[in-house]
This record gives sequence, structure tokens and C-alpha cells, in this order.
Amino acid sequence: MCLIVFAWRPEDNESLILAANRDEFYARPSAPLDTWDDQPDIIGGRDLTAGGTWLAVGRDGRFATVTNIRDPSQPVSDRSRGELPVRFLERDISAEEYVHEVAQRSDEYTGFNLLLGDRQSLWHLNARSRKPHRLPPGVYGVSNADLNTPWPKLLRARASLEQALETPSDEALFALLADTWRPDPVTLPHTGISHELEMLLSSVFISSEHYGTRASTVLRQQVDGQTVITERRFGAYGKSLGESRRTL
Repeated sequence: MCLIVFAWRPEDNESLILAANRDEFYARPSAPLDTWDDQPDIIGGRDLTAGGTWLAVGRDGRFATVTNIRDPSQPVSDRSRGELPVRFLERDISAEEYVHEVAQRSDEYTGFNLLLGDRQSLWHLNARSRKPHRLPPGVYGVSNADLNTPWPKLLRARASLEQALETPSDEALFALLADTWRPDPVTLPHTGISHELEMLLSSVFISSEHYGTRASTVLRQQVDGQTVITERRFGAYGKSLGESRRTL
């Protein structure tokens, strides 16, 4: 994932509402949201190059998702960040236990943000800080820096989520994920890439010939555990490639 906005409301009937975009090269093979044949307790999209996932849920109501940290100067690891959500969902372990375990070995991976929950709690870990945080109720966003880093697109998406929470619907959440607005160039972050690429990546929904938003996902979880996850997929220049929906 490259942008995630979410509302954590453990006292509300709908305890978690999450909307996320996965940005990737279109040529990288991926499987759509579904139950995994070799791990039937995991439901999510799958990276067919490294075998991991950017966002998935378990039949027990746990979920996990990951974003990369954008920094061309950072060391690159051979290990895929996409295995982090999988390792959580395939084990009988709490979110708290797992996030503290990963924090001790976060340098084994190229920079990442890990977000995961187990109905009782929601946790975030930034690989650079190596300090897990249990999140209190609230509205949050994370992209390719740290939690709530005020990049223009993140601020815009989080504000759109706050507005959508008044009468939440899948269509409102997908609409905020489809936003192609680009900010004033002077407000862009400086992450070590070219200005042209920074502009391309500055919108919530990214569209180009070779790289862009591959999947938009909405995850909604009720306090009683019912979970609904919906994924819409896209190809070059934002061409729609289908939708999948699962209810647990």
C-alpha cells in the first residue's frame, strides 16, 4: 500500500473503517482479492513475485497492511515487506505481540510502515523508529513517510474520510481513493526523487503508462467481528479491471 486512511472507533458499532490504495508497476504480477488456496484462513490480494500481500484479513477478524518508506538512499533488503502481514495472519498471535517482535528485527527489511489489528487493539510500527504504538480512537493516515506525516495528498484523503464518516458508504470511500487532484508543486515533500516523479506520486489515485494505483481497497469491520473487504483493480492509465468483495 502507498496510502491508507482509517478511522479506529472501538466504541462504535463499526469499529474500523479503512480505505487504501496500492501503487505499483503494472507489469508486476498480482492475484486479486480472494481466499488463498494454500492458506485458506487468509483473504486478500497477493503479490505473485514475492508471495506476500499489501493488505489482507484473517477469518478470525485480524488484519494487516504495509506501506513502503520512500527514500532512494536507504539500504535495500532482499526480504519482501509483503511477508510481514502474512506472518501475522498465519500465526496465532496478538497484534501487540507481533508488532513488538517485528520491531526488534525491522532492519531486516527496506523501510516500511506496518499497521495491524486484532479487534481489541490497533497498532502501528514505523521501521525507522522501531517503536510500536497502540493507537487510541481517532482518524489517521499513512503514506510513504510516517503516521500522519502532513503530505498534501494524505491531508486531503484524511479530511475526505472524516467527511465520509458522517454517513459512511463504500462508494464514498472509493470516491476518496479515486481522487486525482494534485497539489501546488511548492507544497510537495522532498523525498530524494525527481520533481516530475514527485508530482506523479502526489495524487491519491496515481495514473500513468507504467506505474500507478493497482488496487483500491475498502475494509469495514463491526464490533461484533463481521468484516467486509472490497477491492477494485486498475491497469495502465486507471483502466478498471474488476472488483472483488468478501464478507467474513
